[in-house]
Amino acid sequence: MANVKDGANTMSHGGKAVPFTLPGYKLRSGSTRDRTTVVKFMERTYGELDPQQPTGHIAATVDRFLGRETPLWWVDVDSTASSLAAPVGTIWLGQATDQRSGVLHPYVLMLYVTPEHRRQGIATALLAVAHEWAQQQGHRQISLQVFSGNQAAQALYQSLGYYPEAILLKKELDSAASETP
Repeated sequence: MANVKDGANTMSHGGKAVPFTLPGYKLRSGSTRDRTTVVKFMERTYGELDPQQPTGHIAATVDRFLGRETPLWWVDVDSTASSLAAPVGTIWLGQATDQRSGVLHPYVLMLYVTPEHRRQGIATALLAVAHEWAQQQGHRQISLQVFSGNQAAQALYQSLGYYPEAILLKKELDSAASETP
């Protein structure tokens, strides 16, 4: 539920107010009822990075992780013209375990802003919401993954204090042949 207090838009998720102050936009909490839109936004994310990337797995991934315990926020254009307008941005948090310390912490499952609303501060504002929420929950860290070719996202995350901690390496295996050392 969104509230306006002293000119600031605040959003409650889990009973605590999370501030959101970005002129022209408003924040709202999402829920499991937003499954279709979450899938659509994830498909856009992958499609923009690699149009040849298969997306058939996304719905099953969303079904596996979307729940009451995974906070989801949407950004809408702050307009009285239509309350049914599609969201222009989202952040969805899950949980991860720090491999070094064993600490359970919030993990950004998805951060997406539609192309026509990029470079307006929405992603930064959404990450600020996630950081504030995580701190209110008593967490001392938050993590995310970013595709190696997504230089714009990497620059944003690093400007906000994120730093590389691990490198994910991948090898495609030929299912018909086995390797011999």
